[in-house]
Parts: sequence; structure tokens; C-alpha cells
Amino acid sequence: MIKHILLAVDGSPYTRGVGGWGRWLAKRLGAELTALHVVDIVSLEGPFLHDLSGSLGFEPFLNFSAKMKEALTSNGEAILNSLKEECQQDGVSCETELAFGIVANEIAEKAKLGDLVIIGRRGVNARFDYGTMGSTAERVIRKSPVPVLVVEEEFREPHKPLLCYDGSPNSAKVMHSAGELLKELSLPLTVLTVAEDGQERVKEAEEYLKPYGVEFECVVLEGDPPTTIERFYRENGHDLLFVGASHHSRLVEMVLGSTAEYLVRNLSGAVFLEH
Repeated sequence: MIKHILLAVDGSPYTRGVGGWGRWLAKRLGAELTALHVVDIVSLEGPFLHDLSGSLGFEPFLNFSAKMKEALTSNGEAILNSLKEECQQDGVSCETELAFGIVANEIAEKAKLGDLVIIGRRGVNARFDYGTMGSTAERVIRKSPVPVLVVEEEFREPHKPLLCYDGSPNSAKVMHSAGELLKELSLPLTVLTVAEDGQERVKEAEEYLKPYGVEFECVVLEGDPPTTIERFYRENGHDLLFVGASHHSRLVEMVLGSTAEYLVRNLSGAVFLEH
């Protein structure tokens, strides 16, 4: 059951989507919110700023670093206060926390005390990121001990969730989370299996979901899993995807799993990942 949600915010346009999802879920689930902003120590202590301070004649370098820290701290506090005000206006309670460190590591550490992390698909350094998913979001997915919901810039209330089920332990875990969450949200679920013979998996899904009392249907298709799922998602108007982050838990720090990574990078709408 999701009762404590961590909102990872950086002041980028995606912060709107993170806040919107957080407020909506908090109301529907009776969950507590904590908004976290991390001041990246790489921005304060990286070799780039060290070289820059020297070229500009700052003496000593620590003076420049202190000014940078003060500016970034003030900016972070403003981001958190703005989000907290939006929550209060919407009748939702939200705690705030400012941290210093490596962004993905700090988010994953704070996530240990929660049930779900919500993060934007891209962040303030989006122009430096490859593809359509930011490097911070990707690292958080890999490191987080709890499920991660990756969202777009604007919140749109979901109506048609889709779950990818391939029979693996990770897809079974995400099915459990989907069943619990969608029961609380009173939303239906489509379960998609991409395999030459997926009837056994359909039976597994049906038996697994029955106790949750969630309205669901199962679909079996053949083809390349990533592109088949993407096409089905788009053609049928789905707006929320549940997927396992990796097939190999030992490798989760290195790879998300090709299917999950492809879908997060290429689909619009929110993606709920668990490993």
C-alpha cells in the first residue's frame, strides 16, 4: 500500500507534473508527501568550477564555492516553498527537505523511508541528456529501493492503464503493485503479454489479479516486445504503463532491461517501474 510518496523536484518544467501526480495520488490514497530537492555537489565541487575559479582569479576557490552553494540553496528552498504552497492550496499536506549530494544517490537514500518515488522524465539539464529520458531519472530507477513513477511535464489524470507481463519475477511484482494501486484508484487494467504462446501467462495473470477485485482484460500479441508494446499502447489510447525495470536483479545497477528502457524513452504518459 502506498502511504508515503517522495517527490523529486529540481525546478524544471517537469516539476509541475511531479507535483500534479503527487497531489492527485495523495488525495486518492490518503498518502503523505515529502518533496525533496537535492543541491548537486558536483555543481559545487566539480573540476569545471575549480578550473573556472582559477581562470577568473577567485582567491581562494572556497569563496566561489560558498557563493555557489548559497545561490543553489536559495533556489532549492524557493522551489520547495512553491510546491508546498501549491499543495496547501489543493488541501494536501506536504513536507519539504533540502539535501546536498549526488542527486540520484540522495533520492534513492531518502526513498528507503517511502513507498513510491515520483520523478520527471527529464530535468534542468535536459539539453545535455541523451534521448528522451534524463540521466538522473535513469539512475534513480536503477538505484531506488521502491517503485518509481516517471512523469511528463503536465499532469493528466489516467484513465486507461496498461501492464506488461512476461512471466518474470519483476513483472509479477509490478502486477502486485498495479493491482493494489488500481483497486484504490478504481481504474481498470489491460494486461499485455507479447509471446508466441502466451496463454499460460494469461492464466497466471488472471489468477493473480482476481483477488484484487480490479476490472481487467488480458491481451496476447506476437512480435518484438518493445515495439509491439509501444504500438499497442499508442493505438489503444493508454496513458499509464506498468513495467518491470529489469529481468536480472543482480544487474539492476547497470541496466534497466532493454524493453523497460525503450518504453520509458519512447512513450508519452507516466511509467510505473519496479525491480
